[in-house]
Amino acid sequence: MQQIVNVWTALDSRKRVVVALATIAMFAAVLALARMASAPGMSLLYAGLESGPAGDVVSALEQRGVTYDVRGGSIFVDSARRDELRMTLASEGLPANSARGYELLDGLSGFGTTSQMFDAAYWRAKEGELARTILAHPAVTSARVHIATTGSNPFQRDVKPSASVSIATGAGGITSKHAKALRFLVASAVTGLSPEDVSIIDSDGGLIGAVEDVPTSTTDDRAEQVRQRVERLLEARVGAGNAVVEVSVDTITQSELVRERRIDPNSRVAISTDTEEVSSTSSDQDSGDVTVASNLPDGDAAQGDSSSSQGSETRERVNYEVSETEREITIMPGAIKRLSVAVLVNGTVATDASGAEVFEPRPDEELTALRDLVASAVGFDEQRGDVITIRTMQFEPAVPLGTEADASLFSGLAIDAMSLIKAAVLAFVALVLGMFVIRPVLMRPVPAALAQPAGMAGTTADNATSGAAAEALTGEIDDGDYDPASMALVSSQDEIRSTGASGVPALSQSGEDPVERLRAMIGERQDETVEILRSWLEGEEEQA
Repeated sequence: MQQIVNVWTALDSRKRVVVALATIAMFAAVLALARMASAPGMSLLYAGLESGPAGDVVSALEQRGVTYDVRGGSIFVDSARRDELRMTLASEGLPANSARGYELLDGLSGFGTTSQMFDAAYWRAKEGELARTILAHPAVTSARVHIATTGSNPFQRDVKPSASVSIATGAGGITSKHAKALRFLVASAVTGLSPEDVSIIDSDGGLIGAVEDVPTSTTDDRAEQVRQRVERLLEARVGAGNAVVEVSVDTITQSELVRERRIDPNSRVAISTDTEEVSSTSSDQDSGDVTVASNLPDGDAAQGDSSSSQGSETRERVNYEVSETEREITIMPGAIKRLSVAVLVNGTVATDASGAEVFEPRPDEELTALRDLVASAVGFDEQRGDVITIRTMQFEPAVPLGTEADASLFSGLAIDAMSLIKAAVLAFVALVLGMFVIRPVLMRPVPAALAQPAGMAGTTADNATSGAAAEALTGEIDDGDYDPASMALVSSQDEIRSTGASGVPALSQSGEDPVERLRAMIGERQDETVEILRSWLEGEEEQA
């Protein structure tokens, strides 16, 4: 501390100001860098929000005590908590959609509102209400609706209204079925608007549901579906990566129309029965010759011959209908004609008596059970000619290509790279300021006006000549004990002027005036001269 005081008192006013400003600048730089290093890294949370939703987000951040920064229309938060805050705010419905509905009509007053202004506000309210309804679906994150109306011009007869809907979806997106429902929703809300005149555009700029999607089922797609189904079933037992499944599907590629008519004579069915019955009766009597006796009541004429007959006939007719079957079969391309499934299952690793790992294939009972599961999963049909082959073999380990990525030394430490860079810059600046500003000021030696003579200082001429540890003059007279014999004897003034062998520079050379020489030395060493005079004055004040 005394050295710092001595150095400070040895400086003139100009250098004191320079040192003070340099010290203040150094501390300011250190404080600024320390604040920068301690401040968390800020990342963008939301940008482009309107005043209302932005205020809601800021209020939610203040309630949670989160440090945030508002820069223009953007909100920045700590980089470590950005993703967490986004999910948390999204669960609370923030930032809310700024679409306004029929409340726009509440601000219209009858005074000063024209019909054109009311129509424009009405359609804006209609678009806002439709956007709110579309946002009710969880897959839609934002929506804008634009309706092009025909207006109230009676001369426009062939102009039909149209609409477009721009939506931003989440990771899953929306299907064509959902887009079709949105078209019907918008068309039902606007009079005279047909669903075909409504366009649904996603966030990628693509048109959703422009053409009706025709479900296609190709052979490769069907084989991939079967393969994934079987592989998911096997991995539940043998583990992930221990089963390889390949499926080959042979499908029908030709279309065929089959018409068939079959008549079975053994299967008769009576549809009607017709029965007819006929009965007949006849009689015959012989009268004989006419005589006188035949006219008498008791004559022979009463005894003539007679005959009679009676008949009956029955007829039955039964109508039968023979069984008849007619079939018309249309065989379209894509039907499975044959299915082949090949499954390769990895075995298990056991340890023998010596401690070495030995491969063991899976038992037949397990393979049989796995085959039954695969057959049920693929719809195995033996009559169709389906084949299922399952084998157990040892898998060769996959050798990674390139350089393997190892964990870094700092991967387990929660250290931010930007924080390390800031700390390094802070340390470098502090080191530079300390080395080139403070240290030169503190380590500056106390100025001396003239070096002591060798005899008075108790040193030899060789040490004075080499400049090793020569003490500076302070202007004080040492009253301590000294040996007069050790003092050098000066024979003449001319020797002192000419030689200067004792290390004291000669005051006069080549006939130069000593006074002028002393003045020149004082002019060259003003700081040292002022220091000597100041020490003399301070010594006199202390003695007084």
